[in-house]
Amino acid sequence: MGTIIVVSDSSSSAARPIPTVMLLTLALLSATAPLSIDMYLPAMPSIGSALQTDDSVVQLTLTTFMIGLAIGQLVIGPVSDALGRRRLLLVGTAVLLGTGVLAALSPTIEVLIVARFIQGFSGGIGVVLARAVISDRTTGITAAKLFSLMMVIGGLAPVVAPLIGGAVLGPLGWRGIFWILAGLAAVTLAAVWATVPETLPAEHRHPAGAATVARSLAGVLRNRVFVGYTLGFGFTFGALFSYISASPFVLQDGMGFSPGVFSLFFALNAVGLTASNFLNTKLIDHVAPRTVLRYALMVLLAIAVAMTVTVSIDSNAKAPLLVLMFLLTTTIGFVFGNATALAMDAVRDVAGSGSAVLGAFQFTVGAAVPLLVGVGAEASPVPMAISVLAVIVIASTAVFTLTRGQDAPA
Repeated sequence: MGTIIVVSDSSSSAARPIPTVMLLTLALLSATAPLSIDMYLPAMPSIGSALQTDDSVVQLTLTTFMIGLAIGQLVIGPVSDALGRRRLLLVGTAVLLGTGVLAALSPTIEVLIVARFIQGFSGGIGVVLARAVISDRTTGITAAKLFSLMMVIGGLAPVVAPLIGGAVLGPLGWRGIFWILAGLAAVTLAAVWATVPETLPAEHRHPAGAATVARSLAGVLRNRVFVGYTLGFGFTFGALFSYISASPFVLQDGMGFSPGVFSLFFALNAVGLTASNFLNTKLIDHVAPRTVLRYALMVLLAIAVAMTVTVSIDSNAKAPLLVLMFLLTTTIGFVFGNATALAMDAVRDVAGSGSAVLGAFQFTVGAAVPLLVGVGAEASPVPMAISVLAVIVIASTAVFTLTRGQDAPA
């Protein structure tokens, strides 16, 4: 096949084209998290019934998955700066396959929780290294476009995942969902083997060792601009995950929608997120990624305030809440690709470590959010709205203060 051709800029003179099949594989690796989350969301109530536990314990399967994602990225990202990307990608995807099988066979909720943690850890390897591979080859506006384009491709995951989950839940049950995820991991393993070469030459690697890894991580954390964009990215992800973790209970248990209807609403919002990521690839030809990011955060803040006020007045305001959920997820698409590219550009020499911190923080926030939105009545939209508002305020503050005076023109 051909290559992804992206308009270059002065900061990306050393950029090398990424073959289309390779980008698709990287997108599939990045889609591991949304697929492993969104596909089983419609099944969460039935998992509780089948394994004889309550909703709050079932939510731990989501929390432990997110913790695994965070730890996997934090560990493997810096290691890949020393050992390279390809071998670690192959090992991580193989473990992902095995844990999908373990989750499908889980006899108790405790086993499922453990399986989800390992599944998250191994899935995190693919997520962190997919970003690092792109950063190995591109920078600047080119990188922002590729990150957004990869999110467009990977964005199909949250569109089809809940639909597949809702369709499979009836005939195959919740275990069938995990068998499908295991099969997808097998396909991904084959794709990585066939299409992703080593992108970090030996001469560009850093010495291995715990001390080197620690210094590398400390270095990226001392970079004010990187930290600002990482906080903006991570806490905006927290807003998205507030919606993701609470919506099955708010819409099904609180508002009475069926799993099938919930899946359709969820897919529509995912379409909005995917469309805005695609639009972002066109918009940043004319508007700097940093400018797009800042305006998107201001819009998100207005949406979060409107959502909080709406549900505080009427917690059963179905139509306004559904509209605000759609606007929230759609606007977030203008944050992710730009914040990722701007953060990674700030620590380009240690892309694995930068990607590790970015991803680990993202999913640490994601792991904490279900605990926050679970406070109070699980079917109430109020905790979800307050959580969205809180994290958007933090994200906006971080970007507008820590990246002020940035030298880069983006």
